[in-house]
Amino acid sequence: MDMRSLLALSVLLALIREEKGEKPAVSILPRFPDVFAGDDVTLICKGGGEPIKWFINGDPQSHQGSSMLLTAVTSKNNGIYECERGGSKSDPYTLTVEELEPHAQLSPSIGGAVMSKGGGRNLVLYVDDDAYGWKCFVLRGESGFVLKPDVQKNNKMAVIYAELNEAKRATFWCKNGTRRSNAVTLKMTDLKVMLDPPAAPALLGESVALRCEVWGGKAEKATFYKDNKTIPDTHITKDTYNITSATEADSGQYRCHATYRYNHISADAARQEGDSDAQELKVIGGPPAATVESTSQNNLKCFCRNCPDNCKSCYWYHTLPNDPRRRLPENTDIITVKEGGLYSCRRVCGKGFSRFSNVYSYTEPVNVLPIVVAAILMVLGVLIVVLIALKRRRRGGSSVQATAQAKDKTTGGDYEQIQLTDQAVYHTLGENTDKDKAKAKAEAEGGYEALKKRQEEAVYHTLGENTDKDKAKAEGGYEALKKRQEDAVYHTLGAAEGQGQGEGQGQGQGQGQGEGGYEALKSVKVEVYQTLSSADSKTPAGESKGGYEQLPQKDKDYEAVAVEDNPYEELKAGQQDKKQMSKEKE
Repeated sequence: MDMRSLLALSVLLALIREEKGEKPAVSILPRFPDVFAGDDVTLICKGGGEPIKWFINGDPQSHQGSSMLLTAVTSKNNGIYECERGGSKSDPYTLTVEELEPHAQLSPSIGGAVMSKGGGRNLVLYVDDDAYGWKCFVLRGESGFVLKPDVQKNNKMAVIYAELNEAKRATFWCKNGTRRSNAVTLKMTDLKVMLDPPAAPALLGESVALRCEVWGGKAEKATFYKDNKTIPDTHITKDTYNITSATEADSGQYRCHATYRYNHISADAARQEGDSDAQELKVIGGPPAATVESTSQNNLKCFCRNCPDNCKSCYWYHTLPNDPRRRLPENTDIITVKEGGLYSCRRVCGKGFSRFSNVYSYTEPVNVLPIVVAAILMVLGVLIVVLIALKRRRRGGSSVQATAQAKDKTTGGDYEQIQLTDQAVYHTLGENTDKDKAKAKAEAEGGYEALKKRQEEAVYHTLGENTDKDKAKAEGGYEALKKRQEDAVYHTLGAAEGQGQGEGQGQGQGQGQGEGGYEALKSVKVEVYQTLSSADSKTPAGESKGGYEQLPQKDKDYEAVAVEDNPYEELKAGQQDKKQMSKEKE
């Protein structure tokens, strides 16, 4: 038989087979080696003929299409699936869903499960060991393609670019031999407003965020609907509906209505509104989760109460700030940790893993001994510095005091530097006259007499030798010297004798000089110079006792009186005053 005859025979058999109807068959897409909880799978009834019927565990289903989509499958989807076409029933297909997590995790770098038409996004593959050798796949409709991942960061991570290419939905996954990752399903929308649920299935007890997004802009206000019923605004923040703790009752069809403007294009852009497509949210229990507990200060234990019996060992993971999670070499239930950071674990259960455990934060204990020693040394150092400074200060003070005493006390002298106390001014009385000796002995021989300071800061000075007429007025007493605005200091100009003569000559002259008159001494710099009458001083011709003369330089009869703010004043005695006083004496 030639080739043409064989070809004609095959066509004839095909026509006969089509007329009688080929026996239908059930197949699964994607062709996973194993199906894990949370996968989206499609069962296809192959063959010809109408109508199409589906059976699960022998029970007829309402679905009549050639393909049956199962989203976020769990162990509840386990069973025997059959289809019937044109009265012919397929062989049974057994679906088994592993309530475990696969060996690798695939997830979008940004965004959720919905993309605009023509868009795309990166999917990141995380593995525990080495990303080399992994291949990725995409299923668009019933057509599959291979994708080559870009391995990055110490071979622990790989990236693929996901795009739909006009397909309404596409499923992406990766595998390495019999090991595989979870599957991520992305969906396309033609609308400007879209509801974007997470790409991973929602798990019981975990939080879920549904975002209402606007293509090329941002929603100003959003209203959410579940199964065509408006959701109260209690858990809505502007453009996001937040479910704090998901339950099975939260499963359903969600959509949103958004109000938006393209302000980035024009400041006065018109307000627009739009609705999104409906998106399904399915809340599942998911694989059992492991738990980490601390058994001692630095010992951690990993266990899982609801895991299958074949979960014999565990993997430990450690995460440092700003670093990716890395797997530790230990695979025992209890480990001893020495480094601070975040610790988690999951049980190894044959074909897959349990869910990751809670995160345990471990902080290394601080060794306080070096800190205490450093603090003690610092305190001792400060004390030593303070003691040295005080010792130097005391030595310096003693030297200054000794030098001052050596300068102030002159050998054989009658005067000594007077220190001010409580702002009182002390003056040396000097050698008293015969009339004042009795008073001087009663007070102090060569002693000191304090000059009181009034509230208006007047300065008191000894008036000197008083006559009989003045004894009643001031016997060696004090007379306030008024302080003028220019801070001048007043001093007694002469003895009582001048006063008596001034009274005999006339009122005008007596008032100016005779009655113990005053003359302002201009403030000069630091000290007040005052002539003190003594036996050794020489009285110029024509000048009475108790008169004043300008102090000579060092080693003469004078004393420096320190006053507040160290003003200097010099007795201003003009030549006219000296002549006038000589005339009054005559």
